[in-house]
Amino acid sequence: MINTKTIAITGATSGIGLATSEELLKKGHHLIFLVRNTEKAQEVIANWDKKENVSIIKCDLADLKSVRKAGEELLQKAEKLDVLINNAGGTFNERLESKDGFELHLAVNHLGHFLLTKILMPLLEKSNTKVINVSSEAHRAGKPDWSDLNLKKKYSTIAGYGNAKLYNVLFTKSLADKGLTSYALHPGVIDSGFGDSLPGFFKLMWKLGKPFMKTTREGASTSIYLATNDLPTDKNGAYFKDKKVNKASSLANSQAARDRLWEESEKMVEGF
Repeated sequence: MINTKTIAITGATSGIGLATSEELLKKGHHLIFLVRNTEKAQEVIANWDKKENVSIIKCDLADLKSVRKAGEELLQKAEKLDVLINNAGGTFNERLESKDGFELHLAVNHLGHFLLTKILMPLLEKSNTKVINVSSEAHRAGKPDWSDLNLKKKYSTIAGYGNAKLYNVLFTKSLADKGLTSYALHPGVIDSGFGDSLPGFFKLMWKLGKPFMKTTREGASTSIYLATNDLPTDKNGAYFKDKKVNKASSLANSQAARDRLWEESEKMVEGF
């Protein structure tokens, strides 16, 4: 008899999020899709078995008012939430801003999830919810300038993405500090459209590496493992790779960095 879980996931309609969702549904779990495009979500699940076990809430991570609305809708609808998978992300080859004026890597990969998790905190605490943040080995390139988190002075795709993925790990550790169960993970380098947004040299390297990349299903395996297994408490706040704890960068393990990120994030989402 399966222990059926209620699992909310962002970015559920493509890539790793889609593969994660399909597998979790097959295992009998109930899913809540938090997605920007609800029509696409309806099309995705139209031919699925057990599609009645999927509910859809509109949530545009690049629009903090949309995130606020989604969080409040979820609070109203869900009596319990076993797992929240902050999966959605993106990379951009030029400096773009969200609806609220934040650099887009920062907005989509971190700030939207930060606000969503913050709004859901009463439910997360009540349900003893597990929070899973999809990060990347790219977090090792993260070196934020705390006076320029929106990369107005010096922008690059690598800096934007690396910083955002570092924030995912720091955020995970902060949630563990605050008494929640939370894990970060590297899904692997996935053969998807991700590399299309990279600048020249990196795009070439991405193409050369394609034969060695994981499928989206393989990339989803660590998210699925963390969502469906109860782990020892000493692994709380850890960074995982291939279903095992992996040592994150020294900056990702910095208490000062995670406290500073939380403080700056609070300031940025204030008023939403």
